[in-house]
Amino acid sequence: MPDLSVALGRLQLRNPVLVASGTFGYAREMAGVVDFARLGGVIPKTVTRQPRAGNPPPRTVETPSGMLNAIGLDNDGIEHFISHHLPYLRTLPTAIIANIAGKNEQEFVDMAEMIGREPGLAALELNLSCPNVSGGVDFAVDPETTRRVVQRVRAVCPLPLIAKLTPNVTDIVPIAQAAADGGADAVSLVNTFVGMAVDWRRRRPILGNVTGGLSGPAIKPLALRLVWRTARSVNIPIIGGGGIATLDDVMEFLVAGASAVQLGTVNFYDPTASVRVVEELPAALTQLGAASVGEVVGTLNCVQAGERLK
Repeated sequence: MPDLSVALGRLQLRNPVLVASGTFGYAREMAGVVDFARLGGVIPKTVTRQPRAGNPPPRTVETPSGMLNAIGLDNDGIEHFISHHLPYLRTLPTAIIANIAGKNEQEFVDMAEMIGREPGLAALELNLSCPNVSGGVDFAVDPETTRRVVQRVRAVCPLPLIAKLTPNVTDIVPIAQAAADGGADAVSLVNTFVGMAVDWRRRRPILGNVTGGLSGPAIKPLALRLVWRTARSVNIPIIGGGGIATLDDVMEFLVAGASAVQLGTVNFYDPTASVRVVEELPAALTQLGAASVGEVVGTLNCVQAGERLK
């Protein structure tokens, strides 16, 4: 049996399969259909400093091979998360990675300090890149801002840190490098792509927020490229995400350079997909002659203009 365990900096996971924030609720919602013990970890829904009502409806719309969402970080705030959701999450037999988003740098620091005092968490993911709220992407579009936020959080929070980055930039590599320079243990690539849907008959946008984040199989080729580019240039573990639904998707991200993956949109229509992928992973590693997940990470060979790129 191949070794499925992975290390993302200081974060140790039993296997590389995580469920993405915003697609799995706070885990209670999935208790009847998912064996949490089989997962590498759970990332519950993003929480903010104060409660947020979210964006006006409609908030989601199906698109070809994907979906647009503009939920707007609807949540009851970090105090409610700590008092109501965290006690349940602590009981789950898998790694729990909290996810926070601030409307300014100080809110990230304040929430990270609060989270850092709580037992039972394996890591903290910084949502620097939600495209559906005012200022939500700003923290991951400028390398210096990204580095500063991560560094300030690192100074007050002892947990392993994951920086979740946006693909809506000209070049994601310097942003990922900035997160590494700030002290992130890993980067999560990628959050959703900004898009929109239009009702041409009414000449109106379909989403109440006008634009939303595109996810699902439609973005997988784009996300794969960003993982591959970043893995070749930045010496920090990568958690890949974007359209992952099957074992083949997982293996593609691993060989492209991701050390772990997040399953997101698939949870809405097949919440058992993450467990099934974990069950199928050993056979795929054996097929490649690999004794561990780490042996296949970043092993993609590309031939361009006669040059072999690794």
